[in-house]
Parts: sequence; C-alpha cells; structure tokens
Amino acid sequence: MKLSDFKFEVPKKLISLYPAENRDESRLMVVHKKTGEIEHRMFKEITDYFGDGDVFVMNNTKVFPARLYGNKEKTGAKIEVFLLRELNQELRLWDVLVDPARKIRVGNKLYFGDSDLVAEVIDNTTSRGRTIRFLFDGTDEEFYKTIDTLGETPLLKEYIDRKIEPEDRERYQTIFAEHVGAVAAPTAGLHFTPHLLKRLELKGVEVSPITLHVGLGTFRQVDVEDLTKHKMDSENYDIPQRTVDLVNEALDNKKRVVAVGTTTLKTIESSVTANNRLKVSNGWTDKFIIPPYDFKIANALITNFHLPESTLLMTASAFGGYDLVMKAYQEAIKEKYRFFSYGDAMLII
Repeated sequence: MKLSDFKFEVPKKLISLYPAENRDESRLMVVHKKTGEIEHRMFKEITDYFGDGDVFVMNNTKVFPARLYGNKEKTGAKIEVFLLRELNQELRLWDVLVDPARKIRVGNKLYFGDSDLVAEVIDNTTSRGRTIRFLFDGTDEEFYKTIDTLGETPLLKEYIDRKIEPEDRERYQTIFAEHVGAVAAPTAGLHFTPHLLKRLELKGVEVSPITLHVGLGTFRQVDVEDLTKHKMDSENYDIPQRTVDLVNEALDNKKRVVAVGTTTLKTIESSVTANNRLKVSNGWTDKFIIPPYDFKIANALITNFHLPESTLLMTASAFGGYDLVMKAYQEAIKEKYRFFSYGDAMLII
C-alpha cells in the first residue's frame, strides 16, 4: 500500500487535549469485520461483547517523564532533552533528541535544574539525535529519582497543543503500568478502570500482560510513499509464560484473543510458533504491520483513533480491513469522535 492511501483530514478540534473525566466513559465505536456493521457505544459497555474464556492481552509498560529542560554551559541557552532509551546503565549513556539541535555539539555540557545532574554530549546520531552521558555522583536509585523529579510527562506537543499539567503524570498512564521504559503510553489501555476489570472478571474474561516499551519511532512520520520501504525503530518487549498459556488455551477453544492496542498487537504477532500459537519470547521488535496481513494470534483489537498517515492507523487498517477502517474513520469524523492519545476508542471484532 501507499502512504497516500492513508491521507485524509481530521479537524483540529477533534484532537483531544484532555482525557474523558472517567476513563471508561470515553466513546467506543464497535466495528464488525464480517458484516461491516458499525455501532456507537460507551467504553464501559465493552463487557457486552466478551465472555467466559476470552483473553485480553494488555501492555504493562510504564511511561517515565522523559522530557527534561536544561541549560547549555557558558551560554545558559535553554535546551529540551527528550530521553529515548538508556543505552548503558553503568555508564549512564542515553539516546536522546535535543531541541534546538543546532546549538548542541559533541563535548557540550548540559545542566538540569538546581540539581547535581549534568550531561555531556558524546555523539551525534541523527539531525536531532545525540548520545549523552549523565555525570551523576549517586546510586542508580538516586539517579532515576532525580530524572523522575525533573522530568515532564512526554505528551507529544506537536498534537496536544497545551502546557503539560500535573494531572497528566497520572492520567497518561494505564492502570496496568508496571515496568518503566516507555516514552509514550499504550493509549488503548487508558480507557480501563479497576471496576471495569472486575466486571470483565465476573464474566470469565482473563486479563494478562505483555510488555513493549513504546518508543517515539511508533509516531515517527512516514516519509516514503512505498510503505514497504519504511523502517520502524526497534522496541524492547517481553512475553511471559502465563500470557502464552492463556492465549493458546483461548485459541484452542476458539475464544477471543483481544489485543489491547496496536503495541500489544505487534508484540504478540512478533512471537508466533510454526503452528500459529504464541510463544514465550523477549528481545527487540521492529515489526511494521500494514495491509494486507494474515494475523495469527489476535482476533479482536481495541485501539484509539489515530492520525492520518500514522503507522498506528496502518496497523489498525491491516487488522480491520483497509476499506472498512477508512469508512469507520469517516464515520468517526462525522460523529465527532475524539482523536489521538486522550481520545475515544474503537473495538474491531
């Protein structure tokens, strides 16, 4: 498929700047693959579609406050440093993006807040990318606590055009969040509440985790018309034994396996046995799912409404079918669904 196949206009007013007051009271569009039927529901009504033996697989990655503001040595120029991933814990090496990049050269030192946190730029990686080494006299625990204190919730400011607020630190985190490592939330999971999980449990639905530390590459602009030439950034993942056992039992019994989000979807589709079952695995995946694609594990998907030309939209279209998902998006615009990270949800079954 081509990039231009995913080009359409979303009115700016439909990009949600704030989440729903109650997580499970976002709107839910239900898209039926076999019939093409589209229903308009509330997210908390998702329990109507599932029952005993079905399995929800969700991403339990935890977002860390990855955006830091510092000052350049000597000039004092204000610099934004976006932490992408830790390269070496012992040496405190990090892969980062800097802004404005033109001011940051190898050898520069950056100072953060009134703390003892200093970083030295040791390499250029891309036009905005740098490798930095933090110079910090303290334990690992003290270092991460300092990052947590100084850092800002990493909402993508290109789309959520407002100041970051204290409430974002809790709200831009799923209730499943456990393993620190993501710079963006697995947003389909933001709609779940403890009460909703209990209602699913009472219906016999199992909820089990995988971990995929979402990187900014998931949101990186696709700049090639031929989608087969787009290269995804690698993201670290882990699929535990309990999830494998539950998923494979559900598949054997012809039950629903629900991927909560495209991050979960690509993780489980990255670890498939020869007989089309899930297997225990961990490592890195750069899997890019576009139409057409033969899904082996998931047979239902919960996802948010994504922006045009995004890799997330392409993956959702592969799952639901390009024509049906594009029709659903036009319906969403007409019905004024809320888009992007803090927006509404779609269930494809």
